[in-house]
Formats: sequence, structure tokens, C-alpha cells
Amino acid sequence: MKQTMSEDKQFIFESIYMQVRSGFYNLEEIQENILEEVEENGFGDEISEEWTHNHIHQLHEDLINESKSWEFPTETERLIAAFDELSSVHKITALHFAGYTTEEGEYEVTEIERTLIENEEESAGYCFYHGQDLERAVQGDGLLIAFQKVDNTNDSITKEIAKKIVSVLQKHDLKTTWDGKATSRIELPDFKWSRIYNENNRDLLNYNYVIDAILGNQ
Repeated sequence: MKQTMSEDKQFIFESIYMQVRSGFYNLEEIQENILEEVEENGFGDEISEEWTHNHIHQLHEDLINESKSWEFPTETERLIAAFDELSSVHKITALHFAGYTTEEGEYEVTEIERTLIENEEESAGYCFYHGQDLERAVQGDGLLIAFQKVDNTNDSITKEIAKKIVSVLQKHDLKTTWDGKATSRIELPDFKWSRIYNENNRDLLNYNYVIDAILGNQ
């Protein structure tokens, strides 16, 4: 939707764009999130509820129209399948949208590891992308994936985890690049994020699914 916007409106518009395009939220959740963001930033005098509603629905309609030309399975669907395989077959904790930063993602995998240990199991490693990674993917700038094993300092173990992740991603026809270093993230350089929220789809933010997959409860 091309129009001249103030800096504040552009800021909120970009947040709407990301939330609609991520496919993680329904329209009502996006509206609530955006109105809260407007209030927290003190934009209420300039940005109305009607303005946010109209832009949310227009961007959603644009996405639906764009999806008519998508090839299926999309790269996003193949990523989901790859992450499912990593958890269920290889016992690697593979999380979608794990927090907004690397630190928050590491917190999420540590919490999952604690639950696994309580059930007399442990993961073989972990991988995730966080909110900032997702934003870049939505913008078409590829996707970065972090990896490691909880409480591990052995680079050889870290590299073996990365090799397994790369292998599974490539098995699902996802182009990957990784320089072989334990401290470097795996990149999906040409990754195009393509997803529309569907209430019938599994909630990727419910990490109990990953726990059950590693425990063999699927």
C-alpha cells in the first residue's frame, strides 16, 4: 500500500507488515498487538484503531492474493518439515521464532532441556531462529539458524550438530551455507518466508510438540 506516511505511522506499518507476513498470528491478535504498540509508543493521537484495522486487513488481502502464485510446498513448509525431523528423528531441539534475540532463544532451549531431563531424556543439540531472524526472512533477506548443545563447550560436538542440521535442511531442498565454524550460524541465503496464518495449522510456538517429539510421544 503506497502512500506517504509519517515516521511514526511507517514504524507501525512495518510492524503490521511483519506480523501479517509471519503467519504466526490471527488478525485479532495482530490488532491487539498493534494497538498495544501504538499506546506504548505514545502514537495514539496520530494512529487510530480504524487506521490499524484497515492496514492489517489490506496487507492480509495482499498476502492472500500473492499466495496464489506460490509453489507448494513453500520453503517455509519445508523448513517446518525439516525442524520436525530434527526433533523426532535426531532428538535435536528445533524451535521456530524462539524469542526475539539469541539470548532469548537460548533461554527457550534451556527450559526445554530442563523438561527433557525431568523426563530422563536429553537432546542431542538444538537449533532455532529468533524474531529478528524472522523479520529478515520476511523481508526476503534469508534466514539464519543458531545451533549448539546445552552446556557444551566442545567445538567438535558443536560442528557435528551443525553438520546434521545442514544435512536435514538440504534433504528438504533448502539451500544452505555454513563456513564450518562452531561460532558461525547456518544461513539459508535464498530463503523466502511464505506463510499465511491458518487456525487449523499446528501452533509452532507451542514447544510442547518438540518436547513430545524428542520423548517419542508423537
